[in-house]
Amino acid sequence: MLGFCEKCHDSVKYSVREKKMTKNIRGKKIDYIGKIALCTECESEIFIDYIRDYNLKMLDKAFREKEGIISISEMEIILEKYDIGKRPLSLLLGWGEGTLTRYLDGDIPTKQYSNILKKILNDSNYMKEILEKNKDNITDVAYRHCSSALLKFEEENAITIESEDKIDNVVKYLLVNCSDITPLALQKLLYYAQGFFKAFTGEYFFHNNCEAWVHGPVYRSVYYKYENYGFNPIEEKDFEYTSIELSKIEKEVLDSIIRNFGCYSGRVLERMTHVETPWSLTRMGMRKDEKSDKIIEKELIEKYFNDIKLKHNMLNISDIRDYSTNLFNKLYN
Repeated sequence: MLGFCEKCHDSVKYSVREKKMTKNIRGKKIDYIGKIALCTECESEIFIDYIRDYNLKMLDKAFREKEGIISISEMEIILEKYDIGKRPLSLLLGWGEGTLTRYLDGDIPTKQYSNILKKILNDSNYMKEILEKNKDNITDVAYRHCSSALLKFEEENAITIESEDKIDNVVKYLLVNCSDITPLALQKLLYYAQGFFKAFTGEYFFHNNCEAWVHGPVYRSVYYKYENYGFNPIEEKDFEYTSIELSKIEKEVLDSIIRNFGCYSGRVLERMTHVETPWSLTRMGMRKDEKSDKIIEKELIEKYFNDIKLKHNMLNISDIRDYSTNLFNKLYN
């Protein structure tokens, strides 16, 4: 790779390094990790187009995360989820018809508009309410498409109260018995609990769908409940241990998951899930940083963990340690 060094007055090879950077946006101090290119001859910093673009992208991401502003990829998911175009959605919301187009091109929404879009993304009932209230603002074709998408979404994502209660009890048990567990780690422990419980009992632990997000398997309702913790440990004090309703075998599986996977950080667990078939196969053909709500089929999880159980000759639930240890050593040794 070559770039022009002003100090050397020549095209030179360069190296790329990460650097902590700070920028003021709208009166806010934003810290982020960017990159710089250094001339290999004189160590001077040089300008490289793609590095500038990368730094702008990281700055935008850091600002949105700090201010709680919806991302471009999340807005794209809204359009796909509800089968609606940029212009019709803008009109439904009573905004200028080009508003969503500007946001998707990189303009940053106000906090108020961002909160509305986030609510639409997370709450299909809210989207349905807006659609019915303002349907006269859009064409009949746009209305039918969005209405059909909402109906399909409701059918595919119908989760019984019993199922929500079950995953809630699993989450509580993990939070009570794990120290310093982050939202990222929690998601991965839920995924491993589901897989190994199915392998050892023949039943699914819970019936919630698992989605193949950028950072690994995610249970959406759990994500939104704890997203405000970011990468910090969850401090859940709203329940008592006695309120957790799980059977003896359910606790036994969870205890093994805690011992054998709860000892790793969220980042390590993320990397583990990335080399496993359920997540990687579901995201096949997608960019590494491409956001998605694709569901990891339960049958795919079932087959993978049944194969793992056979491969490692697991006779007892405690044998899960053989898999976790081997996987960690494979990735880090």
